[in-house]
Amino acid sequence: MIAGLDEAGRGPLAGPVVAACLILHDTNFKQKIADSKALTARGRLLAYEEIVEKASFGIGIVSHRAIDKINIYQATIRAMESAVKNLGVKPDFLLVDGVVKLGLKHAQSRIIKGDTKSLTIACASIVAKVTRDRIMCEYHKKYPQYGFSRHKGYGTREHFSCLAKHGPSPIHRYTFNPVKHVSLVIPPLINQSPTKKLTTC
Repeated sequence: MIAGLDEAGRGPLAGPVVAACLILHDTNFKQKIADSKALTARGRLLAYEEIVEKASFGIGIVSHRAIDKINIYQATIRAMESAVKNLGVKPDFLLVDGVVKLGLKHAQSRIIKGDTKSLTIACASIVAKVTRDRIMCEYHKKYPQYGFSRHKGYGTREHFSCLAKHGPSPIHRYTFNPVKHVSLVIPPLINQSPTKKLTTC
């Protein structure tokens, strides 16, 4: 059994990093399967719904707090290793996107841009991305003033504007430079009541 591994959320300024480990039972898809970043939000969701019907998968989630403590590279490793353990079955071989070396006994191969070369990794990238997007939409309900439902924590112009106006939220990654520099000027939004909900995801 060959499992594909990929993550979502290494680059954002807020929220967790999420990894998916996935074994396909059926490789015939009606929906377009590609690197999650190459699909529209609707395309990812349609692909996700078909993937979960045709695969076994495990999810690994590492919080923003852990990212600040151990750095994003180590957090990505931890998320991927958790995803493998949460798969529920022991894969014979792992196809890992990128250059991340996992500290597992499983035979494994690292593939740069694997989500464009392996169907299994592409499926894992979609599952990880949709899972993380849903988490950020839940955070949006608690902290709507940051617009997490739209940018998912990535460093967009809107996000930087919200950071400058409100300061960092409790789910921001304080060791990331843009957040660190803002927090030196504006106190973090901690122990304050969330703003009234503005929009839904």
